[in-house]
Amino acid sequence: MAALRLLLAGFGNVGRRFVEILRDRAAYPGLEALDVSLVGVTTGRHGAWTDPAGLTPSALLDWHHTRDRFPATLDTLEAARTLDYDVLVELSPLSIAGRGEPAISHVREALARRRHVISANKGPVAWAYRELMDLAHRNGVRFLHEATVMDGAPIFNLGRHGLRGNRILRLEGILNSTSNVVLCEMERGLSLEEAIAKAQALGIAEADPSADLEGWDAAVKLTALANALMDADLKPEQIERQGMGTLGPEELAAARARGHRIKMVCEASRTDHGVAGRVSMCELPESHPFARTEGAGSMLRFHTDILGKLVVAEDEPDLSTTAYGVIADLFELTQDRQG
Repeated sequence: MAALRLLLAGFGNVGRRFVEILRDRAAYPGLEALDVSLVGVTTGRHGAWTDPAGLTPSALLDWHHTRDRFPATLDTLEAARTLDYDVLVELSPLSIAGRGEPAISHVREALARRRHVISANKGPVAWAYRELMDLAHRNGVRFLHEATVMDGAPIFNLGRHGLRGNRILRLEGILNSTSNVVLCEMERGLSLEEAIAKAQALGIAEADPSADLEGWDAAVKLTALANALMDADLKPEQIERQGMGTLGPEELAAARARGHRIKMVCEASRTDHGVAGRVSMCELPESHPFARTEGAGSMLRFHTDILGKLVVAEDEPDLSTTAYGVIADLFELTQDRQG
């Protein structure tokens, strides 16, 4: 059986780490059965490089390290529309202002051509999940997105396979790493500005962290979870959202003195009218599992009708963790091909 031919849309930190893992695959015995080739990479600002015969991971990484741009100028939408590939791996940055575009258009184009899509960009799942899943089903291909929430933790695989027969009644968790790092550092006495600077120095916070601190990133992730695991049809704008606002070290210290911690908590619940979600700042007793989530860690609690409550925690994620979400989806496609 021929290798799965991958077109990478984006070559940022996660894309490069994914390609590094492919380059170093001899160090990972579990990847022996993963048969893939890279036929193209496109970027928003640094050009593109395509070769139907395949690009070696080493060549891609060497070119990136030694040059400012790849040799071609092909944009992602045109590549998705014209190149010959089996899987579009959507790794472009999330655009909240663009309501998931241009990634949604990239995914739509690939699915319309009967190509599989693996997305680490949560925009398509948050703003166009039902449309894109329907398109994938009609065309006999898969739209997978394990890396969109909690990096590579197998949240969506758990929902699809591990919780069969259960109905998910409620989801709640700590889903935004930047806000959690900032809150933890402010508990230690740093100002908001100092905590943000530390999160940026760690490579966790963006240059403009407002989407994280205002709860937008968490709302997008919660929408993706609700749409994929609870059959919702939400958009992030429908999530009730409370950001950190003017919360300061004094309020956090006072909460700790009461034996509590303040966290940004995401919740999605079934109601008589469908599924509703909210992101809010909650004061939790230190015995609560969410209160124990440190730094860039995340946690998600499922409430189900048969199994009851199940908690999944992610501790100290890094770029490999997110890249693994893409790898997990590639294994699912490989399993599909093998029947």
